[in-house]
Amino acid sequence: MNISPLQKARYEYVPKLPGMLRGGIAEISVKEGAATQSVADQEKIKALFPNTYGEKEITFEKGKNTSPVKKQVVGVILSGGQAPGGHNVICGLYDALKATDPDNVLLGFKGGPSGLTDDNYLVFEDDYIDQFRNTGGFDIIGSGRTKLETEEQFKVAAEVCKKHGVTAIVIIGGDDSNTNAAVLAEYFAAHKTGVQVIGCPKTIDGDLKNEDIECSFGFDTATKTYSELIGNIERDANSAKKYWHFIKVMGRSASHVALECALETQPNICLIGEEVAAKKMSLSAIADQIADSVAKRAAKGMNFGVAIIPEGIVEFVPEFSVLIAEINELLAGGKADAFNALPSWDAKYAFIEKGLTKESMAVFAILPQSIQQQLFLDRDPHGNVQVSLIESEKLFSALVADNLAQRKKAGTYNGKFSAQHHFFGYEGRDAFPSNFDADYCYSLGYNAFMLIQYGYNGYLSKVSNLSRPAEEWKAGGMPITKMMNIERRNGQDKPVIRKALVELDGKPFKYFEENREKWAAETCFKYPGAIQYYGPAEVCDLTTVTLALEKG
Repeated sequence: MNISPLQKARYEYVPKLPGMLRGGIAEISVKEGAATQSVADQEKIKALFPNTYGEKEITFEKGKNTSPVKKQVVGVILSGGQAPGGHNVICGLYDALKATDPDNVLLGFKGGPSGLTDDNYLVFEDDYIDQFRNTGGFDIIGSGRTKLETEEQFKVAAEVCKKHGVTAIVIIGGDDSNTNAAVLAEYFAAHKTGVQVIGCPKTIDGDLKNEDIECSFGFDTATKTYSELIGNIERDANSAKKYWHFIKVMGRSASHVALECALETQPNICLIGEEVAAKKMSLSAIADQIADSVAKRAAKGMNFGVAIIPEGIVEFVPEFSVLIAEINELLAGGKADAFNALPSWDAKYAFIEKGLTKESMAVFAILPQSIQQQLFLDRDPHGNVQVSLIESEKLFSALVADNLAQRKKAGTYNGKFSAQHHFFGYEGRDAFPSNFDADYCYSLGYNAFMLIQYGYNGYLSKVSNLSRPAEEWKAGGMPITKMMNIERRNGQDKPVIRKALVELDGKPFKYFEENREKWAAETCFKYPGAIQYYGPAEVCDLTTVTLALEKG
């Protein structure tokens, strides 16, 4: 296998564990805390999870290991999109498992949750797992998005576990994946299979977060990767002084990535979807806000700038959400075929004009034609608009160009405006994990095995106090049901882990809010540079600005 010098060096990196997990398996004891309840809808969640609801939070500490001695055969699953550090979760799990008993076995189910139901797996050995230590990606066993949610799937999963003598399953995933982990844990408990299920919190979007989960893994590396690229573009913009760069970043349901990148790079503009929704901002109001920055800078001779746009921004715009709902209804029930059969865009436009309300048509009419057509070309399996495919960076630059043209006619603007467009998504999902993510993920995996060894089921591996050095991190676990509420999904009430949105009264957003007016008018760019793996701890082990502000 061809490997780079950095990859070879990273194989040798030894991840740092929390203090209570250092010193050997025999010296890790457990302390139980208070019983828990779900974040909302307590009676409904309790009724759905009678065997796993209300369990206690636990913390590991130094002391005699009192866990029962038994051979463990653990299965691990990577679920959903990639996030830097996933390999280290598996490495930490493997090392703890083997340190406890060399005869313990770790099975990797291939291609995501379907690997479990298809009985498609590999057995991890030292030589194989050592090729993936401290590396990015999920290629160690692959990932997938199959949901484990039907009685038939659970039955098959139980049969596969019984066939191989599996004692526990670790599911590494985001909010939906860990919801599935909780449901699977409940099924295994109700049917007395003896199989435990443990979850690990993954998502670069940062929306698997609450008072217990300070940060999902991968967020640190992804935002540092995007911020390096944004900083490079800022440096280029400040050098060439002739382009406005509109940069879309990951984050459909929440704007954590955009906010963190803004805190790291100090661009002229950063849109926060949660603020757009709270203020009920229209597309034209957003365009006006960006155009104000362009005009202020142009008046100082600065015809350049940088704007960060979260991937899911249009879903936060109330008038756009109504438009999407009307388009979905317009093409429902087979009417999409009739629409697609129309001979020209003019004919299709007339069809659209006839089917939309006056208010939604007014919104549709101001969109660039390319965006209008995107709304009707790409549909998901349910026939709905795929909002994540909308090129919102191009949408807003076009709206700003129109706004500035009107200002020029009115004599209130006399600058130059030329836009460049970028989308940073896949670039950050598989990067070499930062030291923070390498340490955090290894700790999550190591900790997950301790939860298994002590017999816990339906728990999430939890490592906290993350703004401090790793020695001071705290390891333990919490029942997944603690994070749940009931939400309406596809016409049904479903138990799900509540997504964490950007808190507009939180310290990270408040800091951004206090500074953005200055950033909009002046050139205050910061250039974070590449992720550093070797050197002083204050550079190499630096956490996110978000976490630093939240924890003071």
